[in-house]
Amino acid sequence: MSPAKTDHRPAGLRERKKAKTREAIQQHALRLFREQGYEATTMGQIADAAEVSPSTVFRYFATKEELVVSDEQDAFFTRAWRAQPADLPLMQALRRAVHDTMKELSPEELGAQRDRGVLMVTVPELWAANLANVTHTRQTVTHLVAERTGRSPDDAQVRALSGTIFGILLDAMLRWGQEPEQDIAQSLDDILAFLDNDHFNQLAAPPDGS
Repeated sequence: MSPAKTDHRPAGLRERKKAKTREAIQQHALRLFREQGYEATTMGQIADAAEVSPSTVFRYFATKEELVVSDEQDAFFTRAWRAQPADLPLMQALRRAVHDTMKELSPEELGAQRDRGVLMVTVPELWAANLANVTHTRQTVTHLVAERTGRSPDDAQVRALSGTIFGILLDAMLRWGQEPEQDIAQSLDDILAFLDNDHFNQLAAPPDGS
């Protein structure tokens, strides 16, 4: 049993080191994009700033666009959503999940999210490259609403609710890209508060007989 433990621990350390390297490369890239422009920044400059080789940059990010559009926030949001008490009304669970997700971000991570938003609304090819992320987030919200309400993802009310929620999230992120100085966590909560009422919570209840 001892050799097995010895083999497992270095693997965990390697994974954490790789995650830190990946994060550092992306943060340096976003800083350079902000300071000197997306088009003017080369992969070689990013490698120099991150103190890694160009081949290391390409190992983590196959294209320049991926340095901006690659994001793991959906996974963080999903965990925060599922961690909410089962008896909590849907909109309150959503607001708490958004709050918990934003709270977990360090100042550097929050800044990186802001920079990504700015780039995606100002560089056309990045917005096009991000469409897969947008589609994935839309599907994630739909399945989370269905899961919490005990309904099918194809249920009309689930699609209406998830479409409304997704539209609010997307609009808030686009506005953040245009107005990066705003408090995005507070802005999101202020908007979602409009939906935190008996009407929406009643629609979100499980169907009769469930």
